[in-house]
This record gives sequence, structure tokens and C-alpha cells, in this order.
Amino acid sequence: MEETQNTKSGEGLDAQMDVSSLYREQTFTDRKVGIITTLTPVLPDGSDDKSRSVIYSGEAHIMTQMGSLPISFEIKASSLEEAVKNYGTAAKEAVEKTVQELQELRRQAASKLVVPGQPGFTPPPTGGAGGSGLVMP
Repeated sequence: MEETQNTKSGEGLDAQMDVSSLYREQTFTDRKVGIITTLTPVLPDGSDDKSRSVIYSGEAHIMTQMGSLPISFEIKASSLEEAVKNYGTAAKEAVEKTVQELQELRRQAASKLVVPGQPGFTPPPTGGAGGSGLVMP
């Protein structure tokens, strides 16, 4: 319990940034389909770090019964133009993977339901007098 309280108050939290892993983030959108974010590696002085590759990631949204679900995914590309061309394929793969994961979670949740007549079902004790076992004042 004490460990949880320390974490909640920020004690023991190492909030130091890694100066060797700095990136500049830029966002690009067509305002119709999605968003592409570029992470450009930079040196501690803010200049571009040419020894590391730019990372391209995309974001799309799918509608679920609970509302809009954002999906983030990496786009394999060596330029923004290539990332734009590859966006559709990467988004489709990410959505398909997410839908499969949601179906698996739903299946797992459904398999945890215990229904009378199935193995593992134990009816609640009746207390001899019948009824629900609730005692009213």
C-alpha cells in the first residue's frame, strides 16, 4: 500500500529525460482521413541528428459501441511522401489487428461467464429456509 501511495505522490518516480533520445515531433494531416506524425531525431542543442532515422507514425479512429477508438501505428517509410503513400496499408493492418484483439478480449470475457448447468457453476447457499439468503432488519 505504501508503494502505491509513493507512486501516486510522485516519490520514486524517475522523470529524467534521456538526452541521447530526443526527437522533434511534427504533425501532418489531410483533414479528411488521418494524421501522420514524424519524430525527427535531434541533438541536445536542437539540431537534427543525422545518425538516426526519422520515425513515421499514423493515427486513425474506428467507431465502436463505446465511441471513437484511436489507433496508433508505425508507418515504414524513409520520407514523408512515402509515409503518405503507405498510410492506407499501415492503417488497414492496424485496424484489422485491433479488431482481432477486441474480438479476442470479448471472447475471453464471455468465457468467464458462469451459467447454471455448466461445469464450475455452484449455486449460492440457501441457508436452509430457502430464499436468497438476505437478512432483512
